[in-house]
Amino acid sequence: AGFSTALSQTPSISSISSEGREDLQVNQLETQIWIKPDIQKTDVDFSEILNAIQEIAKDVNIFFDELEGVNSPSKDDDSLLHHGNLTSTSDDASRLEVVGEEVPDKNKTNGLYFRDGKCRIDYILVYRKSNPQTEKREVFERNIRAEGLQMEKESSLTNSDIIFVKLHAPWEVLGKYAELMNVRMPFRRKIYYLHRRYKFMNRIEKQISRFRGWLPRKPMKLDKETLPDLEENDCYTAPFSQQRIHHFIIHNKDTFFNNATRSRIVHHILQRVKYEEGKNKIGLNRLLSNGSYEAAFPLHEGSYRSKNSIKTHGAENHRHLLYECWASWGVWYKYQPLDLVRRYFGEKIGLYFAWLGWYTGMLFPAAFIGLFVFLYGVTTLNHCQVSKEVCQATDIIMCPICDKYCPFMRLSDSCVYAKVTHLFDNGATVFFAVFMAVWATVFLEFWKRRRAVIAYDWDLIDWEEEEEEIRPQFEAKYSKKERMNPISGKPEPYQAFADKCSRLIVSASGIFFMICVVIAAVFGIVIYRVVTVSTFAAFKWALIRNNSQVATTGTAVCINFCIIMLLNVLYEKVALFLTNLEQPRTESEWENSFTLKMFLFQFVNLNSSTFYIAFFLGRFTGHPGAYLRLINRWRLEECHPSGCLIDLCMQMGIIMVLKQTWNNFMELGYPLIQNWWTRRKLRQEYGTQGKTSFPQWEKDYNLQPMNAYGLFDEYLEMILQFGFTTIFVAAFPLAPLLALLNNIIEIRLDAYKFVTQWRRPLASRAKDIGIWYGILEGIGILSVITNAFVIAVTSDFIPRLVYAYKYGPCAGQGEAGQKCMVGYVNASLSVFLVSDFENRSEPTSNGSEFSGSPLKYCRYRDYRDPPHSAVPYGYTLQFWHVLAARLAFIIVFEHLVFCIKHLISYLIPDLPKDLRDRMRREKYLIQEMMYEAELERLQKERKERKKNGKSYHNEWP
Repeated sequence: AGFSTALSQTPSISSISSEGREDLQVNQLETQIWIKPDIQKTDVDFSEILNAIQEIAKDVNIFFDELEGVNSPSKDDDSLLHHGNLTSTSDDASRLEVVGEEVPDKNKTNGLYFRDGKCRIDYILVYRKSNPQTEKREVFERNIRAEGLQMEKESSLTNSDIIFVKLHAPWEVLGKYAELMNVRMPFRRKIYYLHRRYKFMNRIEKQISRFRGWLPRKPMKLDKETLPDLEENDCYTAPFSQQRIHHFIIHNKDTFFNNATRSRIVHHILQRVKYEEGKNKIGLNRLLSNGSYEAAFPLHEGSYRSKNSIKTHGAENHRHLLYECWASWGVWYKYQPLDLVRRYFGEKIGLYFAWLGWYTGMLFPAAFIGLFVFLYGVTTLNHCQVSKEVCQATDIIMCPICDKYCPFMRLSDSCVYAKVTHLFDNGATVFFAVFMAVWATVFLEFWKRRRAVIAYDWDLIDWEEEEEEIRPQFEAKYSKKERMNPISGKPEPYQAFADKCSRLIVSASGIFFMICVVIAAVFGIVIYRVVTVSTFAAFKWALIRNNSQVATTGTAVCINFCIIMLLNVLYEKVALFLTNLEQPRTESEWENSFTLKMFLFQFVNLNSSTFYIAFFLGRFTGHPGAYLRLINRWRLEECHPSGCLIDLCMQMGIIMVLKQTWNNFMELGYPLIQNWWTRRKLRQEYGTQGKTSFPQWEKDYNLQPMNAYGLFDEYLEMILQFGFTTIFVAAFPLAPLLALLNNIIEIRLDAYKFVTQWRRPLASRAKDIGIWYGILEGIGILSVITNAFVIAVTSDFIPRLVYAYKYGPCAGQGEAGQKCMVGYVNASLSVFLVSDFENRSEPTSNGSEFSGSPLKYCRYRDYRDPPHSAVPYGYTLQFWHVLAARLAFIIVFEHLVFCIKHLISYLIPDLPKDLRDRMRREKYLIQEMMYEAELERLQKERKERKKNGKSYHNEWP
């Protein structure tokens, strides 16, 4: 009786709108699902009722198919062009009124729809009327319409020469290409099963939940009421199929495919449309490269600002929601809405922000431990025996650190530097170096697990990249020689092996030459440091004269930074030239080759001077009276009396801060200035109200396009920072803290840039972060080696250890406390006879200001015999003990850390166990659902055959 009443209240076909028709289809599906459990419980035959519902649905489908088939007459380009009249209605308005569907005026004026207010704009093409490529463009646009896309043109309000081509994909086109592209869409809500728990565990969970009730709410989580219900994340998905469309959850055909998916489908079509006769005359990319079109981009979903508060009135659109919940500085401490980012910008950009957020989160323990190491140095500063001896050594006179102009100096004058060195080089440094090496492995292993969860939630597990198109440059170069593609079976251009090898050899030679340029730049910095030490030592200002070595290091680092930034510009052009010279076959091969070159160039450029300071500065200087010199002229620079670690800390700190500040300015400041200048010109021409009345395509066109290399610059900046954080972290424990602070700002800067300053990028899919993961693994391996050498060679950890166990007061007792370090400073300094100085290095001062008479002896850092021994200035036994201990430490440290790294990577599976169980469960449920749906369809067909009097033997089921 209930169903008969429902059928009698069904509205007539002529009064049903498109939304009503879709609701009817949805209600029909819900009715079938609701009826199904009761079929076996009653004796009533519901087949007639179901057949009646299906007949009604068929009639509705036929009516609307005919209605949608009434297309407007064919129009040429001139008739499609309208001069920016956003309020005018199209010729289809009468047809809409017949159906009885009212189009909101807001859709007509917000610049997101066609003039009829019904067809949403999925893609924008921009060209200039003065461009001579008219014929190619006309053929391309005719073929676009032949593919089923709807088109509308508008002239720019600011420049009549600029034409905007608006494209819309109807439902039929979206469904057809979604099936061809295997776009996965939701078809049933997920059912979550709780694991069986014991009563004891339930009691513990109740007590924990009660305790959590006393604590404040999690402040970093976003408000669930603010975020929209992203249905696809709570549903099982399957590749879209028009034949099985009744299985999918379709509430509204206009919103079934989200905007990112719609623009991706339209872009897929545009990449396969011909613009000229010929085998390779196809695709939008070629038209953009030859200048036929000036720009191509999907639209943002309206303004990112609103007059009303999002808490009281809700978000105007997804862009506004992203700005308030993600790109705003007020939410810097909250988690990122990754599902919303993925829905708006696509999986590739979503994965970048997921990786950046994961990296930033993993920096918290590293930054905390690094800060602990620094604070441990601060708290133990007054108890450090070495710094005490340095500060109290007023009677120890050190030899000059440069030729002629550098004076003799008391060891106590370097008291401040000794204390600062202890802040970074203390007993906890070795532990921190081991921790950071393990941390890098844990970070990468847990990122694998995190990526697997994201890939599962975003339906990327079974996704495979399509066979990529060949680059136009590759086709033009090798079009004469072809061979069959083993995958597609079609002939394609072929590059001979000899030609490929010769190009790779030339490219490798170019890389080697540029690395030599970097080494030459470092050599220039070394010469600068050698020359300016003497210059600053003879400076008029006492502040600079007394701190000549610090002034030399500081100015050298700043000059080095300027050289780094200038060479980066050169490296980009060289890497682009070498990559094009190699002639990669596809865009992904080109991108991987370019990425590897740019990373290698910038990594060597950024870290070469740091490697010099860490491992070469003060190591090959000789000794007083027999200094080693560059070109037999300049004396090599020595370390400060307190060691070389303070120079390495200054190098890392200044470069890291300046590099991150410059990158943040260029990422956000440059687009802001350009967009401000564009808005300023528009205000001068059209007044303050002009820009607000511009349609969305005009606003987006005035924004900056995304970087030509995609996410390359963002990834490169973070990977270089990861290298700085791990490679020399033993010398600068505060590096993770600086990286953490920068990344907290970086996430919001990138979010603000994507949402407000850039045109909306095309939503593209990706399964992982690509070649960058391999680079991260390489940096993790290199960090173990460098930190082992920094601890063994650069710091004084090994010499102190050898002295404590072998030469100190506790020798042979197995102790190494501060009391065992008494006399270490005196034991680490050698004696030099002042009269043995060379003529060109003899200081102008004779040191009489210290004792009233000329000095006879001075001290220097080394393990050498005194001048009156059998072998003057020869290496002592302690030197060989220290050298052996250093080599042994490097071998033990590397093997120990590598074993720990491999053990951790073995113990941590790539897939979490619960995710593996969920994937198996989902696969099983999908098979069951598909089987039940197919069985239900066959049963209906069997009943229809019986009803029509047709029966077959041996039917199944």
